[in-house]
Amino acid sequence: MHFGQPKKINLIAIGLFILLVQACKNNVPVNISFKSPDQGQNIKIGDEIKIQMDIPKEVSLKSIQYLIDGKPVAGNQNQKPFKLPTNNLKLGYRMITAIVAYDDQIDTSNINVVVKSDTKPKKVAYKVVKTFPHDTSAYTQGLSYVGGKLLESTGREGKSKLKWVDLNSGKTLQQTKLGDQYFGEGSLMLGDKIIMLTWRENTGFIFDARTFKQIGTFPYEASREGWGLTFDGQHILRTDGTNRIWMMNKETYKEEGFIEVYDDAGPVNSLNEMEYINGKIYANVYLTSKIVIIDPSSGKVEASIDLAKLVPQHFFKAEEEENNVLNGIAWDAAGKRLFVTGKKWPKLYQIELAQ
Repeated sequence: MHFGQPKKINLIAIGLFILLVQACKNNVPVNISFKSPDQGQNIKIGDEIKIQMDIPKEVSLKSIQYLIDGKPVAGNQNQKPFKLPTNNLKLGYRMITAIVAYDDQIDTSNINVVVKSDTKPKKVAYKVVKTFPHDTSAYTQGLSYVGGKLLESTGREGKSKLKWVDLNSGKTLQQTKLGDQYFGEGSLMLGDKIIMLTWRENTGFIFDARTFKQIGTFPYEASREGWGLTFDGQHILRTDGTNRIWMMNKETYKEEGFIEVYDDAGPVNSLNEMEYINGKIYANVYLTSKIVIIDPSSGKVEASIDLAKLVPQHFFKAEEEENNVLNGIAWDAAGKRLFVTGKKWPKLYQIELAQ
């Protein structure tokens, strides 16, 4: 009887089995994820975010590189937790990325946190210094003070206009009308040009500031609606009806990022007409009588002004009252004068804020 040959076959089979098991083991996906923070965790600005990866013991870790919104913030060669300061982060959804190098592989894992305001907005008192007449047919969407007169843009299909207005009389000095299909929104003069937004038509218009002749258009890109406009000295700032303020290139009108606006209760939506005053953004909150004052570096609402007492009483028909709200902020930088009005309001007010 011959016993040697079967042993040889068994040894070969065992060897092949071991190789197969090893190959399968090497091909098993490695589950690398965040142990901390939790997905969607709320973090108050100023607090630290505890960051730690959950990495299986069987892998040979080489390095971990961490990023916030695509920008590197930390790196190490172990999986020990570390704390990330949030003082310099913008408010809103922030994406944390971990690039993990192990064995002969590199994996990427992402998680989102929500950075919220840590401050209850201060309530700012005001007093009315002077009143001026305002065109009650003007559904005010944009307002600014330029060279001694008001630049005003108005909305509603078939009634949208861009016009120069005399401050003292409220009379229109010059105007141009948009096509009936457009719902006009905010406006802004930069150099020898004026840009004006439309609501849902995904189009901004460019006009010659002297003649009001239309000389171009631009699209909205990532944001889909146009609401308010202002200028911070570097970027055109634009609202879209959410809690975002978009930063646009002043030459190309391309979107170059955004900030998200929060108060202590959460996101502040329906941001509308704006004015940039002494390093802060003043913004109307649509369908309210409130102006919020925003820190542009973080998106935090630092203060608010309740102008409910200025809302015309018993002036509008019942079905019109809801939409004819506060909207329109203009700043006379040279004279340090602040003007406010509303959609179809009969008056424009010069107000002075308490210090």
